[in-house]
Amino acid sequence: MARGPLFQDNYRPQLSGHETFPLRYGWLKKAFDAIEATEGDTENKAVFLGDDAIARFGVGKNMIASMRHWAAAADIIDESQGVNFIRTTEFGRKLFDAGGLDPYMEHPATLWLVHWKLTARPAKTTWFWAFNHYPAVTFERGHLVKGIARLAKERGWSRVAATTIKNDVACFVRTYVAQPPSGQASIDDALESPLTELGLIKAVGKRDGFRFVRGPKATLGDGVFIYALLDFWSGYSQASTLSFEAIAHEPGGPGRVFLLDENDVADRLAGLDELTGGALRWSETAGLKQVVRETDLNFATALAYVDMDYAGTARREAA
Repeated sequence: MARGPLFQDNYRPQLSGHETFPLRYGWLKKAFDAIEATEGDTENKAVFLGDDAIARFGVGKNMIASMRHWAAAADIIDESQGVNFIRTTEFGRKLFDAGGLDPYMEHPATLWLVHWKLTARPAKTTWFWAFNHYPAVTFERGHLVKGIARLAKERGWSRVAATTIKNDVACFVRTYVAQPPSGQASIDDALESPLTELGLIKAVGKRDGFRFVRGPKATLGDGVFIYALLDFWSGYSQASTLSFEAIAHEPGGPGRVFLLDENDVADRLAGLDELTGGALRWSETAGLKQVVRETDLNFATALAYVDMDYAGTARREAA
């Protein structure tokens, strides 16, 4: 039986909002700065809608709407506080404040964090389904379109048009795969999305063929992995233990979202005790493979672990 949030009766799919534009370099920082500068206003939603928005962001109206979509999807801004009010998030401030960890998205840890936000949470249907439910390693765009259309029919999702699914899948692929540089338009496309740097999806030889790249992820730091583990855990269970099976295979878990094999997950879990000072530890007692926690499952605790990835870079650069 299929499991996970996409199969819950109250799930509402999201297959649009990006205006067909994948996330671009600089967009999250621009959106963050605009909202941060207007958080004192009671109706700052006009930042993205007012007559001066085009001049402020330097792009057209559709791209502004896309920028806003990605900033909300990546948890950089929060639109849940009221109809006309938008605020920055703790996560957004952690990264993009003047004293933030990575205001200009120059560190791979930031890309992994954004990928986690887009793919570990079920809000973006195609992103979640492709990484957490698609059964094969290789695919063509049409395979994803058919799979999501079938899911929409089975779940009885209303008003899900075939064209909408097709456009969402196209945007999904362009988010992770650099387009071939044949002509100026294609060069621009290749520069669009910073998440292509993660190498999670690669084009294969045949036309319109792609594959998910499973296995070790050299640029994925321990801090981001621990954050993802705790973030997943907080939504999955309040128990003091979490099974290896859930971490490696459950939809929305680190194994699925980061495309890690079981050995990759096990290697990372084995070092938790040392990395967290005993707050998390790997246990194989009585044949049960699980992580035991001696820490709270709250956002601030989880987010604090990402500092170790950026601090390591700073030390290496200083040396």
